[in-house]
Amino acid sequence: MPKPEPRPFHPATAAFESGSDTPRAFLDRCLQAVGEFEPGVGAFVHMDVDAAIAAAERSTERWRSGKPLSRIDGMPIGVKDIIETADMPTQMGSPLFADWRSGRDAASVAALRAAGAVILGKTVTTEFAATVPRGTRNPWDTRRTPGGSSSGSAAAVASGMVSAALGTQVIGSILRPSSFCGCVGFKPSIGAINRGGSHDGLSQSVHGPLAACLEDAWIVAREIADRAGGDPGFAGLYGSADVPSARAPARLALLETAGWTVAESPAKAALEAAVARVEAAGVEVIGRAAHEGIAQLESSIAPAMQVSRRINAWETIWPLNTYRALNPDKLSAVMLERSAEGDAMSLDEYRGLLDQRERIRTGYAQLSAQFDAVLTLSAPGPAPMGLESTGNPVFNVPATLLGVPALSLPLLSVDALPLGLQVIGFRDADAALFAVAKWLVELLAEARTI
Repeated sequence: MPKPEPRPFHPATAAFESGSDTPRAFLDRCLQAVGEFEPGVGAFVHMDVDAAIAAAERSTERWRSGKPLSRIDGMPIGVKDIIETADMPTQMGSPLFADWRSGRDAASVAALRAAGAVILGKTVTTEFAATVPRGTRNPWDTRRTPGGSSSGSAAAVASGMVSAALGTQVIGSILRPSSFCGCVGFKPSIGAINRGGSHDGLSQSVHGPLAACLEDAWIVAREIADRAGGDPGFAGLYGSADVPSARAPARLALLETAGWTVAESPAKAALEAAVARVEAAGVEVIGRAAHEGIAQLESSIAPAMQVSRRINAWETIWPLNTYRALNPDKLSAVMLERSAEGDAMSLDEYRGLLDQRERIRTGYAQLSAQFDAVLTLSAPGPAPMGLESTGNPVFNVPATLLGVPALSLPLLSVDALPLGLQVIGFRDADAALFAVAKWLVELLAEARTI
């Protein structure tokens, strides 16, 4: 296979306006990448090429007439197969739902269609967007995991088959696969994107795009949020409709997390080199040794994985109890174990975990007056060998537990494999996070060695 190369959509729209390029021609280039990568990578569980071509032709006519529906009119997009689509199966990575069709679009998918996006197909998810892989391979090295649970979304974007794909995250399912596959991953603030019609109804779960560039990530999220809003009870994604301009931060926090003890030495070195470049540009970067508040945060998030998994276990008592009743033989051992763990919990224990989570979130929010954003790794190293696991999410779970926006930026590398630089923001300040991330991309992209 050729070297994976994401295919940004945002820069192409100027050519659509001038008539020197068209959405149909852009889709054809994506389909060429499908032919080159999909047989070896397996990013899609279902594709409808004919429908995508028809949608791209309609988009081409709108651009020619000067009446595009949005900034993503004509953008080829994949949809994680945990999210309902009216015209394709939603199988959730489980044999229990083989060929199952709901006959409706999820809120995010309906918004994408209203914006003129070209939905190419459903991307592979792990079983119920949890742990058990479903065969997708990393386009950089097909012996390696692409990460998960948004496995197919990351692989499809990284190899240029689509410009963006919807993912979900309740532990590390957007940030980690983005890191392993070398694309941008955006986990928005909790509640920022409407999850109606998506089978990831946990209190820490979010929808977010995996994209070829920062601009594509922002405009996809905004076009969805502007039409579908946020989750019920949430005000949706905040920030200007325009792509945030780069803004140099005054002060950044450096977070080790519980992942530091398992991070590979070359990954630590790559992060330290990036921090040195940031500091050389005049930005103060402060870690736990020099700041009591960061040290306290490190202590409070140390049990983030255990807290999150226990919360998830309680919150998946249903539907796992009904799935178990339908056919336990079609559930993995992991799902059966989670179901048993949830059954053994008490409501009081769950309430205690929620209280602990809220205390951690309150403590983190206090740092927003002192720091513009937080830096850490997106993963302990590049994608590990083997397809039996999706990798360690230890660096991803803190931002998920905190409910704050986070980005994985493809700015680091180890042994000619991608590794994400994670940038974490503050609740509902997603646009401010993008402004800092844009500055980091402009500063660090030229140093990337893959």
